[in-house]
Amino acid sequence: MQKKSTISSMLILLMMLGSISVLNAQVQSTEKRYIRIGSLQSHFSAYGSERAWNTRYYEGLRWPAEYQRQDNSVIKRFWIGSEDFKDDAGTAFEKYVVYFAADFVDESIFPMELKQIAKYEPPYVFVDGNNLTAPYLDDIDEINPDIIPDRIIKNVVNTSMGLTLKRTIYAFSQQYHDNYFIKIFTFVNTGNTDYDDEIELNAPLKGVRIAWGTRYSVCRDGATVIGGPQQWGKFSWTTRRGENYAAHVNDVITLDNPIVDWIRCSFQWAGQGDVNTVIDNIGAPDYTGNGRLKAPHHAGVAILHVDKSASDHSDDPNQPTIIGWHAGDKRPDLKGVSKPNEPFMIQTYNTLLSGVPYMGLGGDERFDEKYMESNPVPYTVHNDPGGTNMWVAYGPFDLAPGDSITIVEAEGVSGLSRTMSEIIGRRWKMAYDNPADKGPFELPDGTTTDDKDEFKDEWVYTGKDSILLTFSRAKRNYDMDFQIPQPPLPPPLFEVESGGDLIKLKWSPSPSETEADFGGYRIYRAVGKPDTVYQEIFACGKGTDNPEIVHTFNDVSAVRGYSYYYYIVSFNDGSNNQTDANPHGSLHSSKYYTMTTEPAYLKRKQGLALKDIRIVPNPYYIKASAREMQFPKEYDKIMFYNIPGKCTIKIFTERGDLIKTIDHNDGSGDEAWNSVTDYRQVIVSGLYLVYFEVSQDIYDKETGILLFKKGESITKKLIVIR
Repeated sequence: MQKKSTISSMLILLMMLGSISVLNAQVQSTEKRYIRIGSLQSHFSAYGSERAWNTRYYEGLRWPAEYQRQDNSVIKRFWIGSEDFKDDAGTAFEKYVVYFAADFVDESIFPMELKQIAKYEPPYVFVDGNNLTAPYLDDIDEINPDIIPDRIIKNVVNTSMGLTLKRTIYAFSQQYHDNYFIKIFTFVNTGNTDYDDEIELNAPLKGVRIAWGTRYSVCRDGATVIGGPQQWGKFSWTTRRGENYAAHVNDVITLDNPIVDWIRCSFQWAGQGDVNTVIDNIGAPDYTGNGRLKAPHHAGVAILHVDKSASDHSDDPNQPTIIGWHAGDKRPDLKGVSKPNEPFMIQTYNTLLSGVPYMGLGGDERFDEKYMESNPVPYTVHNDPGGTNMWVAYGPFDLAPGDSITIVEAEGVSGLSRTMSEIIGRRWKMAYDNPADKGPFELPDGTTTDDKDEFKDEWVYTGKDSILLTFSRAKRNYDMDFQIPQPPLPPPLFEVESGGDLIKLKWSPSPSETEADFGGYRIYRAVGKPDTVYQEIFACGKGTDNPEIVHTFNDVSAVRGYSYYYYIVSFNDGSNNQTDANPHGSLHSSKYYTMTTEPAYLKRKQGLALKDIRIVPNPYYIKASAREMQFPKEYDKIMFYNIPGKCTIKIFTERGDLIKTIDHNDGSGDEAWNSVTDYRQVIVSGLYLVYFEVSQDIYDKETGILLFKKGESITKKLIVIR
């Protein structure tokens, strides 16, 4: 009996080990990896395609990444299909289609691998001892100094068709190449239809087709002006270029002519909405605020390479089958892979995968140029409230067991910079507020107009050239086998420390300091918030030749009461940047490696007497125009100065209602309040009483004299004016 029990236990253990090996070969469908090294940042999903909805908003493809609500991603619908297919149960299908979506994981798609490889360890960034990089350490699975890009994501997905997707995403931090991702899709006829290593199919795949419909919101910030439905891209226009690609397939893009319209590509930008019709919505000007253009974004995909066949891996100038547009949510409803759904598979294969518009709601023309004049609101062309998808399809390909075909795309976002969006939007707002203002307004080509909307729109449309320039750089990068000039590495450690009369910045030497072209370091600073324009405040050479020396800079120009954010970059002299990959000149490490997201302050020493406590500003003005004069970009902030290092601050209304309690215990003489009560209500105009009570005995560290006795208190008045 004991022997039987032992054998049974061993069998159970072996079964468990076997099951563990299978489990280790797969990846949870919810797993993601984030790339956060350049101006374009996004996540990538284990199941091979991305849907941006995170239960709160559409997340992904953030550009420029340092600003809030710059997400552009909505959804990528991704199908593969084949003809005359027989599954592993022997069931025959006239057409067989697999849809890459989370609902189909474990049924027809099987995520096998998702990992991110970094070229080097990301820098550690600290503000007042807080490790700002700690939350992102799980982004990286491996370090490999031999890779060329800064980051590579590898993703493998098996399918019930036996066609395995191997997706590789390249990301670069070099300043001219950090707003796009290069994606290499390799489809291999492995015959593996599930998670284990067993090969279930051993037959050719005939008529393999690949297609995707992609939609962008361009962008989430702009939806607040254009209308809520724009968050899922309801009002996005779609266009395309590259109709004459075959005639230019051997052309070389140069720095003298870097913007070409023959690259195979499609992109989207935000058009007029039917929710907010008060203004011309192009660019989404903040007409109730300062006028800033909230949606200058142009997002899209360029096709860099398509294999001609499994035996000929040269680029096929006649692919894709179609580049065009399609109604956003009009598609056959594939809710499984069982035989009863074959009619939906046939419909999908014969339409969306074959370049034929489903229900006639699509085409290969430039959607915007054909319909914008007659239909200013994009979705009214097809009346699909889901908006309009970019539509790209490839094929057909025949793949014997072991055969593969590769498709290479670049996905990018570009448009007017934040600075230009503010300049153009502010000038437009002046004319919006004053209808008599007829300019003249200067257009991008140097001519003028007296129409404020034409002025705004023409500047927004320069984003078309911007995204074409992005695609051109991606193509040059790919054509050069990714051998673009490299910037120096960032400092491995960047520390910011708040002080009483200065803010101290320290950094360890860049590993690139030993290179002959290394130039030095530059430090940039923003005031009030991290998502704003940064100004250079310091530059230096590499300093000593001792790699152990920690570099320092003291920011003595900081003003008490303001919040400060920093980043540091390494730069070179540009001698390694002489190719046609991008403009020549000095290259620098990415600011996103070291940008601080928590503020540093000038902290004054604690006060010497309760009577010296000051409240700033006092009076506090609620009105927006007055608030802008108080603390830059921190319009809700009220400061308490010269307070004891350990005290409790209680704020009461004039009639004695306690609305806010603050425990001050950092030993400094400063404390900030965001003018919001403990009940998350913004204060209103009126008289407030601010009560300060010392929470423990406080002695002077140098003399030992008792400065404040526990329980001592004072009350000050705060006046709030509308």
